[in-house]
Amino acid sequence: MAEEKTITVDMLIQKILDGEKQYDLSKIVSAFELANKYHDGQKRESGEPYITHPMAVAYILLELGLDTDTLCAALLHDVVEDTDCTLEILQKKFGSDVAMLVNGVTKLKKVETFTKDEQKAENIRKILLAMSEDIRVIIIKLADRLHNMRTLNYCRDEKRRNIAHETMNIYAPIAHRLGIRSIKDELEDLSFKYLDPYAYNEIEKQMNLRKGSRDQLVEDLKEKIRERLEKDIHPTPAIEGRVKSNYGIYKKVYRDGKEIDQIYDRYALRIIVNTVTECYNVLGIIHDMFRPIPNRFKDYISTPKANMYQSLHTTVIGREGVPFEVQIRTWDMHRTAEYGIAAHWKYKEGVAGGSSKDDQRLAWIRQIIESQQESDDVEEIVRAIKNDLAPEDVFAFTPKGDMITLPVGATVIDFAYAIHTEVGHKMCGAKVDKKMVSYDYQIKTGEIIEILTSNVAGHGPSRSWLNICKTNEAKSKIRLWFKRERREENIFEGRSALEREFRRNMIRVPEDELEEFLKMDMKRHNCDTLDDFFAAIGYGGVQLSKLIARLKNEYNKKYGEKATAENQPEKDIKSATGNSAGIVVDGVEDCVVRFAQCCNPLPGDEIIGFITRGHGVSVHRKDCVNYLNQKDDPAMKDRWVSVKYEGTGKKPGYFKCTLDIIAVDRIGLLADVSSALAMINIYIYESTARELKNGNAILSITVSIAGMEQLNNVINKLKKIKNVISVERSGR
Repeated sequence: MAEEKTITVDMLIQKILDGEKQYDLSKIVSAFELANKYHDGQKRESGEPYITHPMAVAYILLELGLDTDTLCAALLHDVVEDTDCTLEILQKKFGSDVAMLVNGVTKLKKVETFTKDEQKAENIRKILLAMSEDIRVIIIKLADRLHNMRTLNYCRDEKRRNIAHETMNIYAPIAHRLGIRSIKDELEDLSFKYLDPYAYNEIEKQMNLRKGSRDQLVEDLKEKIRERLEKDIHPTPAIEGRVKSNYGIYKKVYRDGKEIDQIYDRYALRIIVNTVTECYNVLGIIHDMFRPIPNRFKDYISTPKANMYQSLHTTVIGREGVPFEVQIRTWDMHRTAEYGIAAHWKYKEGVAGGSSKDDQRLAWIRQIIESQQESDDVEEIVRAIKNDLAPEDVFAFTPKGDMITLPVGATVIDFAYAIHTEVGHKMCGAKVDKKMVSYDYQIKTGEIIEILTSNVAGHGPSRSWLNICKTNEAKSKIRLWFKRERREENIFEGRSALEREFRRNMIRVPEDELEEFLKMDMKRHNCDTLDDFFAAIGYGGVQLSKLIARLKNEYNKKYGEKATAENQPEKDIKSATGNSAGIVVDGVEDCVVRFAQCCNPLPGDEIIGFITRGHGVSVHRKDCVNYLNQKDDPAMKDRWVSVKYEGTGKKPGYFKCTLDIIAVDRIGLLADVSSALAMINIYIYESTARELKNGNAILSITVSIAGMEQLNNVINKLKKIKNVISVERSGR
């Protein structure tokens, strides 16, 4: 781990002069002078002048080989946030590029309506948005975070842990995805040091005990390999030795339950050659000199990692019985492995941006932004970053041989959406190595995966897929499909979900005041109407669990004593008619009302009431067989009374309704029906099925329905199932 030292302007200038790359030194010195002027009098928590921080950040970026504008932005990256300097001043003096980079790494000012988590989410989103336009933004941010981590011991303990946790979850994975190995390893080690100091010190102690023998072992191996390569490869390749990072050892020891001596890649040699052909020649020589360990060879040259990393990896055992890893790569691969995307500036002219290759490298950033643009949940954004930037990847293939790279744990659903959005939407099954698998099957490297699709009109993803798939890209595309294709369904689901949360939290806002009550949240989620807001809840763009606490506080403030009086247990509240079913009975007060099971009426049906003996009024549909048979009977005529729905009633969404489905009998019919209902969150109370004489089948299912609008939606959904002939309500 790097030992922190105070960087001076003379050290920075000397480093520039010693290098081969050309810099605009006068511009960099001007940036230092302006930063020094605005930070004058400010101190870090260590007590050092604040200017030492931007100087250190610029030095880190200089070591990575970044350009003049990036070094200027590093020197100035805190002046807008922490002083009265403005972006206009920077743009006038240093140009639009420097001003844009500084703006990208500047945190948003505190907004009153934001919670602490929402503010953090907005800042992360802002950084991602800026880096999607110019990757130098996040490289500056990584250098900034690295220096802060190096000096974290001056902060209080709670702050140290919070910063270390954020670094491990967000910045280290991003550094990995950008391929900047040195920063990634150091960020992980420093975070590990503060998150689990006991384990860190234990590993440090164990490694120090082995230091002498370890160094000697590495040197002996290097010399032995060099002697052999001098005979066969000209010019002689460069050979380097390395020891696995403390955090890398921790993951193997504590997470995988291994002893330190069982970690095969604890020691590693790196052999750097000039051509790809030489890589494979050296591999053959290494396998001739040492015994290779089975299943420990990886070819990242023919199959590069998502962060552009390429090398041959093999693990072998020497005569001493100690396993060690050998990495073989060319000089170009080595530069990419060490500096990642920053190698673009270190060894090439110009800056990134514009080329199709660069666009592909940054596509993952845009996917995260698009999927999280409506989320104010920092945990969800962090989870998305961790999933999509996971250090380990798997490589699977389509039947045509196209390779798809996905994070470990990705399912066949993720694979389908990685091929193409429409392939994911039309997916109806998957085969792995020609064998059918379930949707939650987690793919493994080297597998050939065939996605089966359906061209049936109206076919689409299931809501349950959101809980199965792993990648942010797949979840985003599924949500977007529901947002576009199922608006009416989303509105209904969203309204029902909001009403359930309101009832659970004793919130009773009059319908005509609801829009005003939700105005702030609608604006925050870019919803122009209540229906837009309900739809956003329905497809998952708005999480009620994150809003309800604030809404309850707002409700208590706005409605005061009225809210307190109304927020009594529901058993103490009676409807205007004296019943709790939301039914107005003509001419009868304070009576018991129940719904007839012969026809199961729903809100929206034309209904009629029947006065029973001792059981109140039984409500039937006007097309109910019992009513049609008895309405003209003189003995019964006076017992039929007019009734109507008062509103949605106390329990919308909880009426039973039985549907009769006639379809061509086939395997999987009942499963398709159940899946279709589950996709629109319809609860099934019971179901029966039997074969008809003509070879068809009839399925009778009793489901939970809120009203006619939802019932029609359910019937339309069921009619689209393959081989379904008709869907009717029973009891007519």
